[in-house]
Amino acid sequence: MNKKWLLALLMTLVVTVLAACGASDKKDTTSGSEGPTDTNTEDKKVLVMGTSADYAPFEYVETATSDEIIGFDIDLAKTIGEKLGYEIKVENMDFNSLITALQAKKFDIVLSGMTPTPEREEVVDFSIPYYETEQYLIFDKEKNYKELADVKGGLVGAQVSSIQEDLAKEFAEEHGFKVESRNLIPELVQELKTGRFDAAVIENIVAENYLANNDDLAAFPIEVEEPDFKAAVFQEGSPLKAEFDKVIEELVADGTIDELKAKWFVVE
Repeated sequence: MNKKWLLALLMTLVVTVLAACGASDKKDTTSGSEGPTDTNTEDKKVLVMGTSADYAPFEYVETATSDEIIGFDIDLAKTIGEKLGYEIKVENMDFNSLITALQAKKFDIVLSGMTPTPEREEVVDFSIPYYETEQYLIFDKEKNYKELADVKGGLVGAQVSSIQEDLAKEFAEEHGFKVESRNLIPELVQELKTGRFDAAVIENIVAENYLANNDDLAAFPIEVEEPDFKAAVFQEGSPLKAEFDKVIEELVADGTIDELKAKWFVVE
């Protein structure tokens, strides 16, 4: 009897333990046992935005204080995201790879100071313009260039896959200079300061940012037939284009774009 009683007791304990373990594996769908949910963000969709963070003041990293990507485009994207109910996740990549990555759906959108061109418009969609820009020739102040013809025989730098690269090559034959490209804008400026480049083609706002911090550099605007402008970039046929177009139009009308310019740009 004692043996049977002990066996029965052991069996009862085993069944009890197994039952308890089974209950603990079940999700409690009524008590919120998986942890609290932020009700302000649970329905917010995340958009992954590609950018090239070497283009101050549009997108860059202030390495002395943080590793966060900041700038005009970043603020603009987040402002649009807030109005549309999106969280914007920013990822950094070399400028010349952004469109390819967008086509491969690594990004939902690109904001990176990019200008529409016929070649780009064949493979991606652009928003309406959010900023019109000029192009500068920037150089060592001692060279005292006044026009493109003054650079004859020299070497001019530009960023890979940029409209500035296209512009430099367009004028190179006419004015007798050569063109070399670099991946990043800081590389162009460094080549200028070491004397490797005689000049570089950089857009006005970005150039002004460097001029303000480098007394040894000077620049003048390059005349072009059609003005350049910046736009957000989307995969072909993306419904995000219509959403962004509507909000960009609103932000231009209500003065928000001008406020962002005043915050980030050295000059208009």
